Amino acid sequence: MANNNIEGTLSTLFNGMDGFISSKSVVGEPVYVGDTIIIPLVDVNFGMAAGAFNKQDSNKAAGGIGAKMSPSAVLVIANGSTRLVNLKNQDAVTKIIDMAPEVIDKVVGLFRKDKTDEENAVDQAIDEMAQSEDKVVQ
Repeated sequence: MANNNIEGTLSTLFNGMDGFISSKSVVGEPVYVGDTIIIPLVDVNFGMAAGAFNKQDSNKAAGGIGAKMSPSAVLVIANGSTRLVNLKNQDAVTKIIDMAPEVIDKVVGLFRKDKTDEENAVDQAIDEMAQSEDKVVQ
């Protein structure tokens, strides 16, 4: 009888996993900032436990699920290029703050009406080259 309780408990736990975790839990909803798309990636860890107790007067079973979700990376798609920014070995907030100036520059560039598209493209190229040089120096 205890075996039936364990099987029923495990079956219930596994059937409940559909609502507990999905592909959107691992790959978050995209965030659109101008022509830039930011997609968060998340690590998901989970564990399960189930048990049963069979005594002559009563049969009991129990089970449980625990989970931990943590941000691991951000996928940035901009101007036809894709970049994966790893958040694992850094404080997530620090890494996002590091990326903020680049995103702000792109948003500000969208609202520049006094310059031509060509001038904006040149300014953006200069900014990207400066950022690339900063990354090489570090």
